[in-house]
Amino acid sequence: MALKQPRLVIKLLVLCVLAAFMNWLFSSFIRNFLGVPLFLDTVFTAAVAFAAGPIPGIIVAVLGWLVPCLLWGFNFFVICSIAEVLLICALKPAAANIPDFASKEKIIAYYTGLAAKLMLLYILCAITISILGGVIDYLSPLFLEIDLFYFNVEDTFKLGLIMNNLPVLAVNILSRIPVNLVDRFIVIFGGYFISLAVSRWAIKSSISPTM
Repeated sequence: MALKQPRLVIKLLVLCVLAAFMNWLFSSFIRNFLGVPLFLDTVFTAAVAFAAGPIPGIIVAVLGWLVPCLLWGFNFFVICSIAEVLLICALKPAAANIPDFASKEKIIAYYTGLAAKLMLLYILCAITISILGGVIDYLSPLFLEIDLFYFNVEDTFKLGLIMNNLPVLAVNILSRIPVNLVDRFIVIFGGYFISLAVSRWAIKSSISPTM
């Protein structure tokens, strides 16, 4: 039994590194190759958070921002990824297995409840990340040297909001909402279904997956 703990830790660390790399690969493919204006840089962070709990999820979130921080300087947006992990771990659906002999009504009720919980989590994440990201975007120039010519996906919506004479903080928040409404849907629902495969690979152990 004692041997399983180090093996699980090693397995989870490998999983975290792999998930961080997959986040970068998937986000780069969507934004640079397909040209889709979305972030989509936390799909695998969400998957690990769903499957393994807050500590591995936060490790993936930090690893995902480690290379950008080393290349371009510290970035407070890692807080958004950590906040998303904490929301997922606080509100994720409880793991449950429906027996093969369960009635059709029970199966429908289970999946309806699952969809409702994921939808609630998606909406809360979209709102929270939009607000938190907007506040960080507003406050970051006070603490860090920011490249004002760096284009981000929400900048597409900023011009129209600025022309309506909205405060800068409001512009930073509202410009993120359209992006996050699409982005977080893919992150939460995609991350959940990826987590089902992750759980089978990494979490079969006597140690609780919530660590």
